[in-house]
Amino acid sequence: MKMTIESVKRTTDPPQEAFSRPLHGLQTLRSHLIPAVNCWATVIRPLHGRGGSQLKIVHLIPLFLLAFLSLFDSGVASTLQGLATRGAEPQEHRLTIAVLDFGDSALARLAADKLAANLKHEASVAVLDRDQVRAAARGAGYAGSISLSLSEARDLGAALGCDFFILGDAQTLRRSPSSGPVYFESYASIFVVSARTGRLVRWDRPNYRAATAAAAEQAMLAQLSTGNTDPAYTISIHRAQEDERGERELTTVDQIPVIEAAPDDDRIAAAEGLRLPRAYRHLMPVYPETAGRAEVEATVDVLVDLDATGEVTRVEVARWAGFGLDESTVDTVRRLHFFPAMRNGVAIPIRVLLRYNFRKPPQ
Repeated sequence: MKMTIESVKRTTDPPQEAFSRPLHGLQTLRSHLIPAVNCWATVIRPLHGRGGSQLKIVHLIPLFLLAFLSLFDSGVASTLQGLATRGAEPQEHRLTIAVLDFGDSALARLAADKLAANLKHEASVAVLDRDQVRAAARGAGYAGSISLSLSEARDLGAALGCDFFILGDAQTLRRSPSSGPVYFESYASIFVVSARTGRLVRWDRPNYRAATAAAAEQAMLAQLSTGNTDPAYTISIHRAQEDERGERELTTVDQIPVIEAAPDDDRIAAAEGLRLPRAYRHLMPVYPETAGRAEVEATVDVLVDLDATGEVTRVEVARWAGFGLDESTVDTVRRLHFFPAMRNGVAIPIRVLLRYNFRKPPQ
């Protein structure tokens, strides 16, 4: 806090000093002019008393000058006060980031510490205290999952009290390939999440191989400690903030129509006179290489808006997994075509939840 206060003081001092000297000069001139005007008044009063014709306009110049200086220096004082007030306003809000532990092991905590320390060098963000973040996550019941639904992520973000948070998983594994020597792989799966929307902003997985576990871990931790890491994360964070601001403005200007959400059960839908939409054909998302290298098994949920003709109009990831699985799911869903939902024989737009479970394909 001390550094912040001093930085604001340095910002406000220069304009005040720049105007204080001329203002002081005007006030001094006025203080000297007042006795002169009083003296002048003793001279012009007898003239006025003997007849207004002897009172010339030149006799009133000191009075006009005094009035002008009084108005002028009060205007400068108001301007100076306004500048000082504006200069004393707090600087633009710095985005707050909470970095959670990347697991329960010593390596996992150290990896999170390295990344948090690296992010502190970025002036546009403020990294929250790690101990406080750990306590808040524990109080919110966070168990270390790196695949969250939007509501789960928003709840966690609210408990942490931040704009964005980073969670992940860091481990070192011993690999025994069918051909070649045994090696160790040290990795950190890192996920940057918006606390406001719950969306996954960015994911990354730096990993290193070495003949020993210590060498692999040292290389991975060195990567998290370098200045090459934090710009990528902060750039993604600021881009996400701008996108969210644009979405809020769009929602305000162009009110998005509310679409009815489909029931989870066919029997409930039938009781409501609703026939749920059906896909013409089922397409399975591709299991990407990025997920294969990490041997990921995860679930991705998407909310899909369908119009009255059964065409996909909007897709939003409701439970993300990273590793390219979300993108693969969205790309697949956008290629689907549906028989439209029907209510009492009339086609209607509707929102459905689709779930895709990913498992690593057999070799």
